Amino acid sequence: MLTLYYRIWVDLIKKINDNPNKETNWKSRAILLMTMAMSANLILIMTFLEKKIFKSYFYKIDLSVLPTRLNNVISYIFLFILPCFVINYILIFRKSRYLQFLHKYPSHGGKLAGMYMVVSIMLPVALLLLGILSGKLSVNWGKYIFLHYL
Repeated sequence: MLTLYYRIWVDLIKKINDNPNKETNWKSRAILLMTMAMSANLILIMTFLEKKIFKSYFYKIDLSVLPTRLNNVISYIFLFILPCFVINYILIFRKSRYLQFLHKYPSHGGKLAGMYMVVSIMLPVALLLLGILSGKLSVNWGKYIFLHYL
């Protein structure tokens, strides 16, 4: 499983670095893109686990002293963004580990990384819409997901 993760990273890094307008902050751009895609996947997994497996909402931070919107933003950052960021940093950028992977894995011209990003972002939205349109999810549940996690 980690092999696929590293291949996606190599593809993303090489695609960003192949850009003629190469940026000096390519690491920030790469980790931001990958963290956002991974956090979308984590939201999908946690929503499925909470709704279908455990039938209760346990993965949350409730800071009742804060307004609801601010509480949701803080929860989203700490529960979804931060874990993905830390994983990406430790596995890829700490001690410049990415240099090993750049020599070990081939690039696919950005296609592998691009497909991962598109699927990661679009799949949760598509599943939510499909559930609402099929009648298996109510519109209120869809609103809850967006308001709860975003």
